[in-house]
This record gives sequence, C-alpha cells and structure tokens, in this order.
Amino acid sequence: MCYDRNMERYRDFNTFLREKFGERIHKIALDAGLTCPNRDGSISTKGCIFCDRLGSGTGAFVDHGISISEQISRAKSFIRKRYKARKFIAYFQSFTNTYGPVEKLKELYDLALSDEDILGLSVGTRPDCISKEILALLQSYKDNKYMVWLELGLQSAHDETLQRINRGHDVTCFVNAVELTADFGIDVCVHVILGLPGEDKRAMMETARFVSRLPIRGIKIHLLYVVEDSPLATLYRQGEIRCLEREEYVELVVDFLELLPPDMIIQRLTGDPPRGSNLLAPKWARDKLKTLDLIRNRLEESNTWQGKLCASCSCVG
Repeated sequence: MCYDRNMERYRDFNTFLREKFGERIHKIALDAGLTCPNRDGSISTKGCIFCDRLGSGTGAFVDHGISISEQISRAKSFIRKRYKARKFIAYFQSFTNTYGPVEKLKELYDLALSDEDILGLSVGTRPDCISKEILALLQSYKDNKYMVWLELGLQSAHDETLQRINRGHDVTCFVNAVELTADFGIDVCVHVILGLPGEDKRAMMETARFVSRLPIRGIKIHLLYVVEDSPLATLYRQGEIRCLEREEYVELVVDFLELLPPDMIIQRLTGDPPRGSNLLAPKWARDKLKTLDLIRNRLEESNTWQGKLCASCSCVG
C-alpha cells in the first residue's frame, strides 16, 4: 500500500471503524474490578512504575458499586450527546482484564455484550495473562460476529527497559502471547510508551521495527507522563527522570509512524492522563487535541506518512 495524497497520512482507528460499520463507533472504557499479578503479589506488589492505584484506567468504578451495565448506560448517554455515536465497543481497560477464572471472565464479557448497542470487545491485558482457554473464549465471540481486540501491553522491545519499569515480563513472553493469539485469529493491539527511562531515540525506533515484524494489527502509542500515587512520581521529584517536551514527542511519533506497516491501525497517538488523576508532568499532556494537531501538521510539513520507511512495505525505495 503506497501513500495516496487523497488519503490520511496514517491509518486511524475511527476511519477503520466507520469503513467497517458504516457509522461512527465509540469505545466505552470499563472497570471490571479485576487486579493485576504485578500488584497482588503473584509477580510483585509495586506494579509498573508509571501506574497509579487506579491501574491507569477508568477510575475504580467498581469500588463505588457501579456495575458493568450501569457503566455502559452512563457512558452511552454521555457519548451520544457529545459525539453522536449510536453503537459502541466495550473496552475492558483498568488493570489486567484476562486475570481471573475463565468462568468469571465469561460472565463479565457476556454482561457487556448483552447490551444491544455493543458491537464488540476490546480487552486490555498483559502478555503473561493469556491462555488457550481465554483465547478460545474470545474466539467464540468473534465466531458470533462480534469485533474482538486483545490489547497487549509491551511498552518497550528492550528487556532492560522492562526490568527498569518493573514490568514483570520479558519481550519473549510478549512474542509468545502475540503468536498464540494470532493462532486463534484474534486481532492484537500493542501498547508502547515513548520516553521511558533510559531509552533514547534509537531504542524507541527499534521498538517500532520490532512490532512491525509481528502479526499485530493495531497499535496505541503513549506518552510517558507522571501522575501522583505512582512510583514514577518519586523518581521524578528526585530528578532521576525527565519527561519529553512536546516538540520532542511530536518528532518521535512521526519517526515511529514511518517505520510501521502502512496497514497497521493506529488506535492512539498520545496518552492523556485519566480524569481524576493528579498530573505532575508534563503539563502539556492534558492538551491532547493540540498534540494531535501538531503531529498531523508535522506529517504534512515533512511530506511523510505511516509506512514510508517500513522494511516490509513493497513501496519503500
């Protein structure tokens, strides 16, 4: 697929969904009340250094007695008024959403899909919390014509970085999870973070090349930001880490996109701190729309696009 001047310079998720369903589709972020092996002591009790007590998620709705059904109902009402969307994807976001007995997971997923306006599932999890039984469950929903995404956190393709951020798994674990998921015909969306401690531009671009070689259909590119109640906040106050300036981040995203396959679906280009979180740095992370505009403008100014330098693209050269 070569770049066409009449097309967008990257393959965005909203356009993909509109092409598939013929209308705007919106995700509803859900808190299923699950935890994480990197927090409950199975691997660690500290969690990833960037994660706060809410699991970088939706706000601990379950802790306030708000059921999955009520979360969906509230979100539908808000989204319909603001974005005019009528159909939705249930996004199990907070913590690790395949971490539990298959029977419990089925109950949660079934409850979300019982809403007639939900067209599919997007399940956020860790690569060390995947099994054939869980993938068979997800496959059963796909067989019933629901859209199904498995969102796997990688963050970096470098084991030394994963150790530094207390990720609790290595790169090989991620590769095995992706390949097993592909065997079940389920689409994978990988999460990566730009600006992680100890990584320079070269390391980040190596992550782009790494994910481009795997059977991954979508990607979310995140900005490293610092929120209160996270181990990263302590490191930031001690001056042991610094956050990217907005201009740096924009340049990195553009370079990252050039290395990705042109048909990989870009589900996110920057991270925005969850509502209710206390952001320490960088303060510009709150202005997501401006950052997105700058990325699009830089792509235009540089006359570049997603996949331009991807080694697997036949148009390179």
